[in-house]
Amino acid sequence: MLSQRMQEALNRQVVMEAQSSQAYLAMGSWAEIQPGLKGVTKFFFKHSDEERFHMLKLIHYINERGGFAVIPALEQPILTFVSLKKAFEELFAHEVKVSESINELVDISLQEKDYATHNFLQWYVNEQIEEERVARECNDKLELVGDDKSGLYLFDRDIMTMEQE
Repeated sequence: MLSQRMQEALNRQVVMEAQSSQAYLAMGSWAEIQPGLKGVTKFFFKHSDEERFHMLKLIHYINERGGFAVIPALEQPILTFVSLKKAFEELFAHEVKVSESINELVDISLQEKDYATHNFLQWYVNEQIEEERVARECNDKLELVGDDKSGLYLFDRDIMTMEQE
């Protein structure tokens, strides 16, 4: 059984995962209308789907543990970006924020002596290590590329393989 405090904290994470999904969906929509960014578009849409999966995983867990998962209203995400680099800077900043939130959940689970939730959250801890790594690498590569069009072409072509490294 989840404590009220743990349930509320997990529901806040549901909001964060839902907002992440929406943000990456908006990034994908923006990328789709930019010339030559098919790979980036797929990357953002794929990440939107992953964040929705993370949200659903939390919803099922809360409900299975006797709580009630609340489906949140969402804020409008950023819709346009001045550059691809700015979009990926936003992605990285967002992933860091999600990691901080997951760490707070782990802390609460230990304070509450809720070891089942602590165990459940380890998947999210590991997932965030990977999410931050990919976001950091994308930003590093875009920093190297600068405004070079051929570099952006290669970045777009290779982005879907970066997660496998």
